[in-house]
Amino acid sequence: MKRKLTALLLALSLTACGGGTQQAEDTEVIVFAAASLEATFTEIAELYKKEAPNVTLTFTFDSSGTLRTQIREGAVCDLFVSAGQSQMDDIEAGKNDGGYDLIDSATRVDFVENKVVLAVPDGDPKGIGTFSDLATDKLSLLCIGNEDVPVGAYSLQILESLDIDIAQLEAEGKVTYGSNVTEVATQVKEAAVDCGIIYATDAATYGLNVVDQATEDLCGRVIYPAAVVTTGEAPDAAQAFLDYLRTNAEAKAVLEGVGFTVLP
Repeated sequence: MKRKLTALLLALSLTACGGGTQQAEDTEVIVFAAASLEATFTEIAELYKKEAPNVTLTFTFDSSGTLRTQIREGAVCDLFVSAGQSQMDDIEAGKNDGGYDLIDSATRVDFVENKVVLAVPDGDPKGIGTFSDLATDKLSLLCIGNEDVPVGAYSLQILESLDIDIAQLEAEGKVTYGSNVTEVATQVKEAAVDCGIIYATDAATYGLNVVDQATEDLCGRVIYPAAVVTTGEAPDAAQAFLDYLRTNAEAKAVLEGVGFTVLP
C-alpha cells in the first residue's frame, strides 16, 4: 500500500505542477523462483534494466516447496515461478484443501519446460551410463532432491518406473538427499557422490557430464508454472516482468541457452 500511495502522490504532484510527462515510479518486484532458475534469472535481471530501469528485481531462490510454504506463511512476494505444478496448485484457490487464495489464476501460465538427467562427476569413475545402472553394483552413492523438491519427486518417479526400490537403496546406504537441485548439482560437481539426478539446465550451468536423460514415459513432462501472487504489492510490474521473460528475444535466448524451452 505504501508504494501505491507514493505513486498516487507523485502523479498528483506532477499534475499540479503542470508536468508534461509523468516519471515512472521506482518499483521493487519480489520474485520467488525455483533454485534451478538462479543462473538464468540473475543474468536476465541485468538485461531487464534496459527495459525497465525503474524496476528493482529482488530474487529469492530455493526449492519450490520451501518457497510455497513461505508464501503461505505470509512472505511478501509479487511473482512465483515454481519448478512443479503441485507447489503452485497448493496456494491457488480451488486447488487446495487449506482454503489458500494466493495466486491470481488469470496470470498463471506454463512458463518453461525442462528435462531431468543423470549426471556424473568428471571422468565418471564408476562407469555409470544409464538410469538402469542405479540398480547395479556400479552405484555406491546417489544424490537426489528430497520428495518436497520437484526434481526429487521426478527422481522418485524415474526410479519407480524402472522398478528400482528407493527403500532398498536407503537401506544399503546408497542414497543421499539435497534440499534443492543446487545442492544435488554441487554434490556431483565436487565428486562427493557417484551421480545425481538433476535438471538438464543445472547440468549445463555447472558443466556436468550428462549420461542419460529421462523420457516422458519415465517422469512425465517437466513444466514450470509462473503466476502473480495476490498478496504482493507490485502486481502490474510483476506481470510486466513475466511477459518480458516469455516474449523478449534476449531473455528467451538466455533461458534456451542452458536448455529450457520457453512455452508459448
